[in-house]
Amino acid sequence: MAQAMQLRAATPQDLDWIHDLRHRVYAEELGQHAVDPSGRLVDGLDGDNVYLVAARGPHRIGFVSLTPPWVGRYGLDKYVTRDALPLLDEDAPFEVRILTLEPRWRSTAAAASLMYAALRWVESRGGRHVVAMGRADLLGMYLATGLRPVGHTIDCGAVTFEVLTGSVPELTKTVLDRYSGAVERLRTGVDWQLDMDFVSPSDGCEHGGASFTAIGTDFRSLHRRHQVVVADVLDAWFPPAREVTAVLTEDPAWVARTSPPAAAQGLSAEIARTRALPRESLVVGAGSSDLIFRAFGQWLTAQSRVLLLDPGYGEYAHVTERVIGCQVDRLRLQREDGWVVDPARLAAATRTGRYDLVVVVNPNNPTGRHTPAAQLRAVIEASPARTRWWIDEAYLGYVDPADSLAGLAAADSRVTVCTSLSKMYALSGVRAAYLVADPETAGRLRRWTPPWPLGLPAQLAAVAALRAPAYYADRWNRTHTLRRRLATGLAELTDFSAVEESVANFLTVTLRPGGPSAAQLVRECRRRDVYLRDLSPLSPQFEGRTVRVAVRDTDENARIVAACRSALDALRPQSAPAAGRRERVVR
Repeated sequence: MAQAMQLRAATPQDLDWIHDLRHRVYAEELGQHAVDPSGRLVDGLDGDNVYLVAARGPHRIGFVSLTPPWVGRYGLDKYVTRDALPLLDEDAPFEVRILTLEPRWRSTAAAASLMYAALRWVESRGGRHVVAMGRADLLGMYLATGLRPVGHTIDCGAVTFEVLTGSVPELTKTVLDRYSGAVERLRTGVDWQLDMDFVSPSDGCEHGGASFTAIGTDFRSLHRRHQVVVADVLDAWFPPAREVTAVLTEDPAWVARTSPPAAAQGLSAEIARTRALPRESLVVGAGSSDLIFRAFGQWLTAQSRVLLLDPGYGEYAHVTERVIGCQVDRLRLQREDGWVVDPARLAAATRTGRYDLVVVVNPNNPTGRHTPAAQLRAVIEASPARTRWWIDEAYLGYVDPADSLAGLAAADSRVTVCTSLSKMYALSGVRAAYLVADPETAGRLRRWTPPWPLGLPAQLAAVAALRAPAYYADRWNRTHTLRRRLATGLAELTDFSAVEESVANFLTVTLRPGGPSAAQLVRECRRRDVYLRDLSPLSPQFEGRTVRVAVRDTDENARIVAACRSALDALRPQSAPAAGRRERVVR
């Protein structure tokens, strides 16, 4: 029986063959480059780009090259200036290059397989756009996948190329819709050895919480919750206050069968009292996502222009880009700047009035950085009247609940503040959140809110939690101590180039370039029943190397460190010693 075709990342042992095949095809066969006496054609991006290889056992079939935006240069830079091709700077595209096959495999599905693998690799690293040089004589093949010419042709030796681009979500949809049969045959017929799933795991927003698959989404093996470390989603490590447990367990049969107040009047009144906010400015919902979908669906259309932080909470990109179809721009945050939001950059981006909505998650998830409310207020107040601001304060309690823009939102029709009660109050299972807006805006949203937006368990639990401020303040303070200890333990692992603390209940670890990917670490830790969050699909700013780790209690944090140590040992090539210790803990 013939071996299945393998799709995998290139190894150092593949490079001589890659350079030889490139010379045979692009120098000897096509005349794109001069023949070299060595018989090898080396690329100036080698060492920075990524090669994906198709093979059958020891027999290599072909390869494709990928240049991620974090390299800082592209193969196209040799042929066209950035002024002539501004998308190289504006869209942070991934460059797909030199799809090349051994001659006997050119009439097979190998080329399409490599193109699909390249698309999935880009998507799994948070890529949103691709750019490519496609041979003009093969233009039809590229157009059939959804790529489109940008109007630049390039003559290279005896070969003419078209510069092509495409949106990753649109390309993925085209491939899965138009070629579903071929994709299914590929799924069943290849040995997929790449570090991402064959298809994107969800057509919705990819959240943490894959850990529940280990517990059992059919709820038949709930005992597994005692064995699995749930550090891939930012649920509280501590239980709800005793008052919450008491109100839910005093008469659970009554709680389960009884219809709650239709407009959650008691919860709204308690939020108004606790937060010193006008009740007419409040809208409650079953978690932040409920409020995001409800409000954005009312405010935005496909013609709306939205500004998001990048990296940022993925629900906002999902709703604005994929659900509503808005035109979305991103304010890129930089690792070298500590991921902080620069108020001057934000002000410069928003002062023109081009945006209908600006979304700021503060503290930001997943970077964990907080921008003082006074700085954001100054930017907002200087922005044009037509620009609406949505401020997500889900994790503000870990900094200072008083450093909120909720008061501004209650008075300024441009501003809405959204606050989840789920994460801060250990209520993720019952789902509760609220937003603050000026009374007119809040009133319109309440009219579009169905009755019973929260069940009785959620209303009872949220009210009880808000009445136990001392307990939660103590737990939030304890979280900082646990986070620091977890960071110290992870910093001992030499495969991490950085361990960065947030201001909230999580931290991030970044793997060294050239080592295991974030996806590989996450997968290996899952074998040990420890679930972490690969941040790669959220943003190319993470370069496929960053993992978010939720803070748990002392024992589970120790399991996280042990699982990472064991996983990294398993992923390290037998001949490769651990790198020298150069950890960086950012507090």
